[in-house]
Amino acid sequence: MKDIKAIKGKFYIQGLIEEGEHEHQDFKFSISDARKIARSLSAFANNDGGRLLVGVKDNGNIAGVRNEEDIYVIEQAAQMYCRPAQKVEFTAFKTEGGAIVIRAEIAKSSHRPVQAQEPDGSWRTYYRVKDENIVAPELMVRAWRKKESQKGALLSFSEPESTLIGHLEENEMTTIEEFMKIARISRHTAEEIIIKLYAVGIIDFTYTGTTFKITQQ
Repeated sequence: MKDIKAIKGKFYIQGLIEEGEHEHQDFKFSISDARKIARSLSAFANNDGGRLLVGVKDNGNIAGVRNEEDIYVIEQAAQMYCRPAQKVEFTAFKTEGGAIVIRAEIAKSSHRPVQAQEPDGSWRTYYRVKDENIVAPELMVRAWRKKESQKGALLSFSEPESTLIGHLEENEMTTIEEFMKIARISRHTAEEIIIKLYAVGIIDFTYTGTTFKITQQ
């Protein structure tokens, strides 16, 4: 199968399956839509990386990979429908009954955001939250871009910047609306400050289960 020799992995794969689908793992019975799978690759790359277990149904039952077409589709998704293109590492495991499961691993990207192309030709940025791929908030995407282009260090803070840092020292997290209120600034100014402080490694974004909040790094 595409020059990938299957190694014994019955217990290893079963252990992964018992973890269920989560932030770093997704089950795929089969793969036929490159653009759809590009969303998963984007989401994993923008988070802390992850893996697809191909040949495993949503309920965790092993069906096995039917042919090597699944690998070609993933490679197509990574190279043609991810921007920038991503590298995927494939490993084949032989499980019970001789069924083959492919582990497709993608690392955290060193250059975020990683976008996926939609059927209409547009590009969207995804992020992995629990077992779902969600569209990344625009503010976070802008912050990633700023960090990519950031040069030099922020040596001094304005009053609103100091206000946000002090607020986060007293509270674990906050929202842009709370920051606007306590600093008495506009949304535009608040967004620019958040982007700036993220780019120099002072603040971060954390998903609470319902929304992304601002935290200290």
